[in-house]
Amino acid sequence: MSGGELAILAENLTFMYDEGTVALRDVTFTAGHGEFIALLASNGSGKTTLLRNLSGLLEPQEGSITIDGENITDLLPARLYTKTGVVFQNPDDQLFAPTVHEDVAFGPRNMGLAEEVVESRVVLALESVNALELRHKAIQHLSFGEKKRVALAGVLAMRPSILILDEPTAGLDPAGESGMMRLLSRLNREEACTVILATHSVDMLPLFADRIYVLKKGEVLKSGDATDIFCDHEMIDRAGLRLPYISALLHEMKQRDGLPINGLPLTLGEARKRMLELIPEEILLKKLKDSVC
Repeated sequence: MSGGELAILAENLTFMYDEGTVALRDVTFTAGHGEFIALLASNGSGKTTLLRNLSGLLEPQEGSITIDGENITDLLPARLYTKTGVVFQNPDDQLFAPTVHEDVAFGPRNMGLAEEVVESRVVLALESVNALELRHKAIQHLSFGEKKRVALAGVLAMRPSILILDEPTAGLDPAGESGMMRLLSRLNREEACTVILATHSVDMLPLFADRIYVLKKGEVLKSGDATDIFCDHEMIDRAGLRLPYISALLHEMKQRDGLPINGLPLTLGEARKRMLELIPEEILLKKLKDSVC
């Protein structure tokens, strides 16, 4: 794909902080329209710096970034923020108004929209994150998970075509993590939002990510789909990451116990299929017959 066909094209990005830390080294990154992209890395690998470059919060010292074919440095802030919406890791860094309604309305109001349009956007954004019932609550009375959803609603009210999220599931319990990932997946599918998220959580990515970038010390070690990434055990070790739990279990059974497991399953559904392959056919037929009877 050419730059004009991509939501984001970043080429040869390099970024160094004032104290001398090189956070990005010759990084190239692409995201197509409607893709769900994950940046997978341990802490200190440059993923947050990359997100801040992609969103225009930081400017790379070397390299270039284009959004919908336009150089990011040529975009005025008002236009840039209608294209990209950023959700920070800690929602307290993003929420500042006294109530949920006022916080979500802030962006559309600053776009100069009529008040009835602002009101409509607030309602739709809160509905999209299943938080309309929080509309009149004070920010300080929200739970951490509720704050995460309200921060996302504030970005969605601006109607960006690209969502950029830094550790959106950090600090959430397993149910909250699953709910956030499914919410982002729904926005990606139904609203055609391009989703770019940074995470070090590996277990849910095979269910949602179209492509995964693995970073270490500011460099891209590898990019590809979940199978490409998690079947490269040497690279995963080098990045300081781990396999999804279900993959790690079956990999251990294959390596240590000698089970003839076909491939490396990445989800519970794939694992069930692989395990069923190991059951003798006559037992499966009997099980099927008993269930019919």
